Amino acid sequence: MKKLLNNYSLLALLLVIFANASWAQQGYTPNLSTPYHTIKTHLDNLQGNNYHPDLAAKSFMQNGVTESKAEKYAIKLKQILDGAGIYIEPDELPQNSSYVDSVTNKTHYYLARKDFPRIYLEKQNGKWYYSDVTIDAIDDLHNKIYPLGSDIFLKIIPNFGNKIIWGLYLWQHIAIFIIIILGFTVYRILNYIFAQLISRSLSRMGYKDIAKNFIMPIAKPFSILLVFLLVSFMVPMVQLPPNISQYLVLGLRAIWPVFAIAIFYHLVDIVGIYLEQLAEKTESTLDDQLVPLVRKSLKTFVVVVGGLFILQNLDVNITALLAGLSIGGLAFALAAQDTIKNFFGSLMIFVDKPFQVGDWVTSGDIDGTVEEVGFRSTRVRTFRNSVTYVPNGKIADSVIDNHGLRQYRRFYTQVAVTYDTPPDLIELFVEGLNKIVENHPHTRKDYYNIFMNDMGAHSLNIMFYIFFSVPSWPEELRCRHEIILSIMKLADKLGIRFAFPTQTLHMETFPGQQSLTPQYPQDTQATRQDMEQFLKQPARNGKK
Repeated sequence: MKKLLNNYSLLALLLVIFANASWAQQGYTPNLSTPYHTIKTHLDNLQGNNYHPDLAAKSFMQNGVTESKAEKYAIKLKQILDGAGIYIEPDELPQNSSYVDSVTNKTHYYLARKDFPRIYLEKQNGKWYYSDVTIDAIDDLHNKIYPLGSDIFLKIIPNFGNKIIWGLYLWQHIAIFIIIILGFTVYRILNYIFAQLISRSLSRMGYKDIAKNFIMPIAKPFSILLVFLLVSFMVPMVQLPPNISQYLVLGLRAIWPVFAIAIFYHLVDIVGIYLEQLAEKTESTLDDQLVPLVRKSLKTFVVVVGGLFILQNLDVNITALLAGLSIGGLAFALAAQDTIKNFFGSLMIFVDKPFQVGDWVTSGDIDGTVEEVGFRSTRVRTFRNSVTYVPNGKIADSVIDNHGLRQYRRFYTQVAVTYDTPPDLIELFVEGLNKIVENHPHTRKDYYNIFMNDMGAHSLNIMFYIFFSVPSWPEELRCRHEIILSIMKLADKLGIRFAFPTQTLHMETFPGQQSLTPQYPQDTQATRQDMEQFLKQPARNGKK
């Protein structure tokens, strides 16, 4: 009986202590003298092991804010900070009651100026409260962190279990498990849609290569991107501890753009196919060479912009970074001025189009066929089958002889005949050469020159100057072969002998033989009359 009385006394004492504690809580006056104490009052009284929203609401009760609204604002602001991964470091909070913000020069304190510039404390009547601007912004910010009414799960899920396991509540473990299962399911469904539906449909339509080479590489990063976006959408609902949530949110913000970059990187290939089809409709082959350069430029642009976006999501100051790059860019430009010159040289080549891929060009020591035009250099295949890489800056400043733009290909040679060939036979031979040119199917008929042109040291030279109307050098060689063989056959038919360098030993006199020295007439007047009579004869072909 005595033991029972002692137990009853102990229980009564506990009830009295609990009642006194509840009474003390009702009459509790929080410390709001500094930003530190106001924020501690708000956040510390909304922890799982110390959940007193009526006390947390004291930080909002100013300018006629009712207690019920203050509790709602206190809870929502805590959910905003936790969902966005904003961790408030207590040691960094100012404990000065006269704190003045160095930017605005007002008695304001911003909890997260960069992420939430409208959430700040202000001093009123000697105490620090959340400002009217903060109260007005809470609902909008809450809807952004928890869109589509997802905040309803914050009221439903915690009811499944408040037991703490490994530092998290049971309902948080359940929520994490649901997110994992949901993410895996969405990934499998999207993969099935791409692989089974879209790819098979394109294959049946005759676009199997497009489905295999361009659509399928996009499927996996696109599926993972949607999964990460779904996880980013659901993570705030789990209400993880701020010191964990801040790193998780930061990691999600940095990872999902990687898959977006992969998607756009592969989409550039699809754009490249469209540009290739447009280039095939033009006669210039330089457009075909321009398409790969545009594709490479777009891919570089996607990677650079995506990288900047990732840095921005990692809270890196992009403005300061770009400013630093602009300063360093000047030194880089001076160090890489030749590269920049070659880049602008390539732009001038694409604008002026002095040649295109497949053209035979000559520029200084460069002689060959253009194979590729890049951003820095042009690749030329020489006739020795070697490859020459020429900086575009050098080409842009050089004189270029584009043999590929020729309408006709010239063929010039000297047909040398012996001095003992009769003049009439030479004229007949020249007439035959003209007929050869006129009868050949690939010679220019409106302009060619075939004339006795020179009296050389050991031959009479006939100038043979014609043009071929052929598109390529092999065709030109074939036509030359045919023309030269025709000349040789004609000469053989007429008995024309081709001259070649010879030496003749000439003896003026031999004993008993007549001298080889010609005897010139002594009567100059008679010789003049013979010349005038010759000149009065009509020229051949009616020409004088």
